[in-house]
Amino acid sequence: MEKVRLNKYLAACGVCSRRDADKLIEAGEVSVNGKRAEAGMKAGPDDRVEVRGKCLAPPDEKVVLAYYKPVGVVCSERDAHAGRLVTKEIGYHKRVTYAGRLDKDSEGLLLLTNDGDLIDAMMRGKNGHEKEYIVKSDRKWEDRVLAHMRKGVYLEELGQTTKPCEIEQIGEKTLRMVLTQGLNRQIRRMCEAQGYRVKGLKRTRVINIGLDQLKPGECRELTGKEREELYRLCGLYDRK
Repeated sequence: MEKVRLNKYLAACGVCSRRDADKLIEAGEVSVNGKRAEAGMKAGPDDRVEVRGKCLAPPDEKVVLAYYKPVGVVCSERDAHAGRLVTKEIGYHKRVTYAGRLDKDSEGLLLLTNDGDLIDAMMRGKNGHEKEYIVKSDRKWEDRVLAHMRKGVYLEELGQTTKPCEIEQIGEKTLRMVLTQGLNRQIRRMCEAQGYRVKGLKRTRVINIGLDQLKPGECRELTGKEREELYRLCGLYDRK
């Protein structure tokens, strides 16, 4: 591995996305060869790179995991108030991090990897990657409300209007929703803006990867054509 920008190096180590790496660097939580890192620095295999005092080394093999996150598990690596952290629940022998979190009260598919480039490609909103959810509300859905949500909903708390999305009603109180963006608690906020409360939220698909036969708490490694297709759709090649 030649010297690369520090945010890319951290991503290659599976620490986080490049965007989040920039935040770690700005916060002074990264050092290179014993000195506080600065934006724009480069690092390579001969450098000693530390995050919060822990020395890192680029992974020698890329892995991608599909995990069924149960309700109650928190998508965080450091949270003193969280009883169940996703990385501890999985207990995988390599350091991995998630691409696109689910809140504590939601369940379903979570993809984790030590490939920072894959995380970066999946998290970029401009790429418009699909994420599919099953949403259960507290009351029956009205056609006019669904029509409005499909076109986009202004979320006052975030000061943003959601992108048009696909919505299929599969029960009086149940929807199948496909989003191409990932605003904070987006589905819950969209529903609340229409006077509805979400009673259950499950993510069933991310890009081409489905929840399939996974049960809550189960995890599997992606291999073969399924993994190759994920990389292809993300505009990357599969590095084995």
